[in-house]
Amino acid sequence: MRVGVLELLTTTRASSLTQVMGHYLITKQYTSIMPQAVAVWSRQLGHQVFYATYYGQGDPKKLLPDDLDLVFIACYTQTSPLAYALAKLYRKEKTLTVFGGPHAKSFPQDCLRYFDLVVQQCDKALVADILGGAFDLGSVVSSDRTLTDLPSVEERMPEIKVSSFFRGKRPYIATNIALLASVGCPYTCNFCTDWNNPYVVLSPDQLEEDLRYISQNWPKVKVSFHDPNFAIKFDQTLDVLEKIPADVRSPYIMESSLSVLRGPRLQRLSDTNCIYVAPGIESWSSYSNKAGVGTKTGSEKVRLVAEHIEAIHAHVPGMQVNFIFGLDVDEGDEPVELTKEFMGLTPYAWPVVNIPIPFGGTPLYDEYLEKGRILTSMPFMFYYFPYLVTTLKNYDPLTYYRKLKELLVYPATLKMMWRRLRTTPTWAMRFFYTSRYFRKGEQTRRFNRVLKMMETDRQFRAFHEGESTVLPEFYHQEFDRLLGPYATLLSREERKPVLSPTDQLHPVEGIPTASRK
Repeated sequence: MRVGVLELLTTTRASSLTQVMGHYLITKQYTSIMPQAVAVWSRQLGHQVFYATYYGQGDPKKLLPDDLDLVFIACYTQTSPLAYALAKLYRKEKTLTVFGGPHAKSFPQDCLRYFDLVVQQCDKALVADILGGAFDLGSVVSSDRTLTDLPSVEERMPEIKVSSFFRGKRPYIATNIALLASVGCPYTCNFCTDWNNPYVVLSPDQLEEDLRYISQNWPKVKVSFHDPNFAIKFDQTLDVLEKIPADVRSPYIMESSLSVLRGPRLQRLSDTNCIYVAPGIESWSSYSNKAGVGTKTGSEKVRLVAEHIEAIHAHVPGMQVNFIFGLDVDEGDEPVELTKEFMGLTPYAWPVVNIPIPFGGTPLYDEYLEKGRILTSMPFMFYYFPYLVTTLKNYDPLTYYRKLKELLVYPATLKMMWRRLRTTPTWAMRFFYTSRYFRKGEQTRRFNRVLKMMETDRQFRAFHEGESTVLPEFYHQEFDRLLGPYATLLSREERKPVLSPTDQLHPVEGIPTASRK
């Protein structure tokens, strides 16, 4: 069979030099491991495979041949409308369409409107069944096996070159190679799609093999660990990294909870060439177990976390801190003022402020859906910052956006940017921060358009207050603008998502997820 594998990293074709550079330096490097694994497994099973990632470079449909027998598409929720539009085109060509990735896991029933098969959990055996025609069309399929075996970096190298190298030939300044040392997460954050996925350490031998292959064949190329929570088994994981000779260790990027990153472990991060860490702080009133501050909240938590971040920064040059503003525990001015205080104490840490998004299958989704707090007419295109897709417990939408603006403006001033660059020790990280700073302009413009509508359009506010279910014309226009020529493939009615309770989203344990032919 002729099999295509396409990962969608954005919906929008780059139309300016800033967007082109942003997509090439940043978006292009967000490629995922699983689509590459699907490509490798399909090739190992004897099929002719064509793999591509779309990061805003022209027409995504032209990245793969037209005469495919089957196409796998993977994406996040915000890019799912483009996936839906492409699926329509492939179906017209009689190509079997299979959908996977985070969006398929969260909203499989909606995906079935456009795809022949929807995959929630995948492994090589499931791919073999799909390619062998084992499932009825119109099914949600899933492996009931814990994923413990992934293709090696060497096996994925053809896909890595396509996705992360310059013109598919050689690495460049932004290139990173994705790895997994573990899957799942030990925490149960109610907003996270990994909240109920058990933490499993993958083969240390395979990790060592991958690291050695990279250091020998692509020395100094960055490694990006895609673990939901890196090095929960800290000593076991770092022992493997330390087996690679110090002079050829790849610089690496990872995301971890602060509770793991303490004491002598920080020196080990430095010794193993960790260059960037992105802990989740989330809230000053909750999730304190991840931050390693016990039951501390408020100003005391700010002080303790700032001191902790400073200690990490003494060993790791690049820092990102993640917040969520608008949770039910947030109220009044305090969350904003505490976050600004923290930003002032840690200028070297790039702050990312997120809006609560109810992804399917999470406790947050179940709660908001049951209470009628999800804006059910809002297309999936807007399930990301700066769009609000729920009603909030303690803020009306206009007040919320005005406070959110404070959190965007404060760290983006030239003064704060200068402090960030001055306290960042490496030129490479300064270049990265500068690239993000200029790219942030598009995000700010989107935010300001929404804020202006909140301030000037009463019907727009009524929608966000939950008083109306009619999607404002503003969002249809934004949908058309962001999706470009593919917008015409999705009618206005089709843009409304199908939202189902969690017990209808995921297979019931022990019951097959699809009928065998």
